Amino acid sequence: MSTTPEDPSNSPVYGPADGLGPDPELPKVGEDKAVEKHDPEPTPTPEPVPTGTSVTDRTRAATTWVGLVIGAIVLILLLVFILQNLESVSVKILAWQIDFPLGITILLSAIAGALIMALAGGVRIIQIRRAAKRQM
Repeated sequence: MSTTPEDPSNSPVYGPADGLGPDPELPKVGEDKAVEKHDPEPTPTPEPVPTGTSVTDRTRAATTWVGLVIGAIVLILLLVFILQNLESVSVKILAWQIDFPLGITILLSAIAGALIMALAGGVRIIQIRRAAKRQM
């Protein structure tokens, strides 16, 4: 036996099970299988853009601007709600009693609820991140 690299009996044997062998679907060198040739599909040509118009994707600046406009509309509606509900209500929390306008009381309640939900969501995100790190 020869130890030269050109000698095929000296090369390691690989098979499809170890993922290093030849692809079983491809014809082997020297086999008399007809290889089908497919013509590549023609690539579609883009349609021309009319003069004076431009095609752009949504940008961060445009998304920020839309978010600011929506936020301003929500704030205006909130201000109208507060101004229409100015009658004073008494709120009792544990040992404290506070008098606020009704609109502001409801607004503070909504903010407190949102903060509690954000806290619960943050705790859950931390739990999921820790579990994902443990699996790595």
